[in-house]
Amino acid sequence: MSTPEAAQPRARTDAPPHAGHAAGLRPDVSVVVPTWRRPALLERCLEALVRQTLDPQRYEIVVCDDGPDEATRALVERIGDAHLARGLQIRYLPITATQGPAGARNAGWRHALAHTIAFTDDDTIPDPHWLEAGLAAMAGGACAASGAIVVPLRERPTDYEADASGLERAEFATANAFVKRSALIAVDGFDERFTSAWREDSDLQFSLLDAGGEIVNAPDAVVVHPVRPARWGVSLSQQRKSAFEALLYRKHPDLYRKRIAEAPPLAYYASAAGAVVGVLGLAANMPAAAGLGALVWLALTARFFARRMRGRSTAWSHVVEMAVTSVLIPFLSIYWRLRGALRYRTWFL
Repeated sequence: MSTPEAAQPRARTDAPPHAGHAAGLRPDVSVVVPTWRRPALLERCLEALVRQTLDPQRYEIVVCDDGPDEATRALVERIGDAHLARGLQIRYLPITATQGPAGARNAGWRHALAHTIAFTDDDTIPDPHWLEAGLAAMAGGACAASGAIVVPLRERPTDYEADASGLERAEFATANAFVKRSALIAVDGFDERFTSAWREDSDLQFSLLDAGGEIVNAPDAVVVHPVRPARWGVSLSQQRKSAFEALLYRKHPDLYRKRIAEAPPLAYYASAAGAVVGVLGLAANMPAAAGLGALVWLALTARFFARRMRGRSTAWSHVVEMAVTSVLIPFLSIYWRLRGALRYRTWFL
């Protein structure tokens, strides 16, 4: 199935969707990797992908650069050139029409050659048997398979690290998922209104289930997902995700209640209400009301802080971060939930 080396194309941005594989044969699976200006992490991921036990001619890798930037292009072309002689095609796809992982993945699978699409992220490390195990799980005719995600944690992780480890318990996450191309076409792929890496995978899962598709588990298809370092106070910006919860709820209310069942954050509302009562009582010269409101706010904030600190890092910077963000998170969460409810016109409080 090989062709003369001089006739083989480089890993290019402008490679047509069906160029590259010898004799025009389709690979069995296309790996779609969205990325955004993280060439060091992407290189680690690609080095794991090129070491798959699956025959190199049976798969391809499509890197969807949501930047795009020259460092990423050069990296993909260098690794692609190094493995071209093995029959492995690695293609670079710059994304300019839309932003966000949902849009990048859509561009990736639509340019892919195979009938089965494997999704992972640029910060994962796929196991060498990942593709073989994923294809084996799909052999029974399912429209999609959800692989296993391992998130290594230290003994006392930070709050952010512990939150990221929730990927291990996710029913369906695009850090490790296999989907038939026909199923993606049937549901029109990812909803590009999910412009952040949050709930776009659950939306695809629910859309596939609504269409009558079968999603199976692939426990032997493993990717390791190390937690990236995060800036101080990252949990504040993460509250924006609440708006996408509203979008998911609007689209799939029954499956949302059944599969996610996120209760309204009553403690957040009570904490915010206590703070408002305290401020208004102080402004109105009503010390009893001000004191009661302040007491409710303080008690609920202290409880929230203690819960977040249980089993977590006791480094002084982390303790201070948890104290400050525990004060602010209830207000930000409520703001983004209400904003999402208004934007997507759904009763999601």
